[in-house]
Amino acid sequence: MGCGVWSEQLSAGLQQMDLVLDPQQQHKLLEYLSLLDKWNKTYNLTAVRNPAEMVSRQLLDSLSILPLLRGREILDVGTGPGLPGIPLAVARPDLHFTLLDSNGKKSRFVAQAKIELRLLNLTVIRCRVEQFAPAILFDTVLSRAFASLREMLDLASHLVAANGCLLAMKGTLNQAEIDAAVASCRGMRIHTLTVPGTLGQRHAIVCGCCN
Repeated sequence: MGCGVWSEQLSAGLQQMDLVLDPQQQHKLLEYLSLLDKWNKTYNLTAVRNPAEMVSRQLLDSLSILPLLRGREILDVGTGPGLPGIPLAVARPDLHFTLLDSNGKKSRFVAQAKIELRLLNLTVIRCRVEQFAPAILFDTVLSRAFASLREMLDLASHLVAANGCLLAMKGTLNQAEIDAAVASCRGMRIHTLTVPGTLGQRHAIVCGCCN
């Protein structure tokens, strides 16, 4: 599948989501996708291998939480190959994104993507989340596929600023998972996400942390 098809899918998806990105930003997103596809053939960075699904499941899915970001300092926990952090950093150059993962090959890929895409608003950290002790706390701590909601709260709440929030991207809601986390949340909100070209449900659970 050529970049032309990806470009059409991205443009149509952004329009359906009411998101406006300029041509340079869209080009950077497609550069990232090409780089990820290339590295994935050797390093197995992501399970999404069908080129027809890459725009929807990797770019549009990541961008679906743009309206939910709070503050300027954003932490992506367990970012893997940079999802959702890199697409978000491309879309919001006015914010600063820290991408955290303990996996060496994935962190190296994210560092290379930062260089090739010239993402000056992005910092790459290789570290386990429970051992991460940054100089500043984060306005939004988010994760796409890191752990259960309760585990994420237990491991990452110490990284959330006083008025910040934790945002977990999920598929179909698991009521038992939600019930287990309610006591550790302050004002839990559940948002239904719309991601063109994907099957199944997508949600974002936003928690103020009781830390």
